[in-house]
Amino acid sequence: MKLSGKFLLIILSLSVISYGMSSSVYASSHNVPPISLMTDLFSYGTGDAILISGFVKDYDGVNQVVIQIFAPNGNLASVAQISPTSDGNFSTTMIASGMIKKVGEYIVKVSYGPQSNQTIFEFTGGEGDVVAAPAQAAPEPEMAAMEPEPSMDVSEPVCGKGTVLKDGLCVVEQNERGGGCLIATAAYGSEMAPQIQFLREIRDNTVLQTESGTSFMTGFNQFYYSFSPVIADYERENPAFKETVKLALTPMLTSLAILNYVDIDSEAEMLGYGIGIILLNIGMYFVAPAVIIMKIKNRK
Repeated sequence: MKLSGKFLLIILSLSVISYGMSSSVYASSHNVPPISLMTDLFSYGTGDAILISGFVKDYDGVNQVVIQIFAPNGNLASVAQISPTSDGNFSTTMIASGMIKKVGEYIVKVSYGPQSNQTIFEFTGGEGDVVAAPAQAAPEPEMAAMEPEPSMDVSEPVCGKGTVLKDGLCVVEQNERGGGCLIATAAYGSEMAPQIQFLREIRDNTVLQTESGTSFMTGFNQFYYSFSPVIADYERENPAFKETVKLALTPMLTSLAILNYVDIDSEAEMLGYGIGIILLNIGMYFVAPAVIIMKIKNRK
């Protein structure tokens, strides 16, 4: 009886241990968030590469994840839409430049359908509220006389990978800049399509070269990227809708081509041409169709 009792006690102990181990494994597997997000560093300076990565727990192999970076003032600084690998992992690299220029805390948000997550990083170098250097004690008179006066020449910054020096600042190269046109990219199939290159050149070389153009793009991006990822996904799923969008973009691309034939050297010229092109697009997309519909109804 004693031997059988010890045997039963051993079996009971092993059962309790195995149940505890299986429970911990089960709990750990259910603690994985639907979508995770992280950056490789906690802070970045001007021109640094920001590596953003994460994991989609229930990836369906079809939809893409949308990554958005928001500046300390709440404005949208950059956006990207990428496809995870077959196992649900995703990663992308953005350069700390362009719209990422204000010193402070940036919020990185990721969304995959109804699932979302976010993280933060610090930007420590660029335009804006730069932290002043601590004051230094004045040197002794005899030491100041012996040492040469420091040179006031400022050396040019060394730009990181994927950036170029422009007007004394490191800016992202054309093919690495974030914030692309998601709807047009999905319509034409590639960021290297001539139409996408044309839109990027108009934005970077014309609109963003003025303060009024930069302000317009900031407000426009807040509105545009609130719905464009959904439309871009639907374009990839529906070829007929994709062709319809491509056809609808043609008048806008034609009107924007006007900016290639004018010289914009002031804020007033940017406002004038910008308002003119906006009114032209309103006429093509809304006024002209309304007039045609009314004439057709009157004939009946």
